[in-house]
Amino acid sequence: MSRRDNPYDNAKAERFIRTLKYEEGYLYEYESLEEARSRIGYFIYKLYNRKRLHPALSYTPSVEFEQMKPPV
Repeated sequence: MSRRDNPYDNAKAERFIRTLKYEEGYLYEYESLEEARSRIGYFIYKLYNRKRLHPALSYTPSVEFEQMKPPV
């Protein structure tokens, strides 16, 4: 963290939470906490990381972008 009240500290996390809410959370009424955990886990691991195109990554899914990077 940098100085107090810096709006850029949490920008990436806040953007992810916004995407999660709009693309998953607001579309379903979960019956239980277990169902919510299951659906949100599926969204993150299968859809968000593997299929969703990320503008910051040249419009590629994050898994593909990680595979394109040369090994360090």
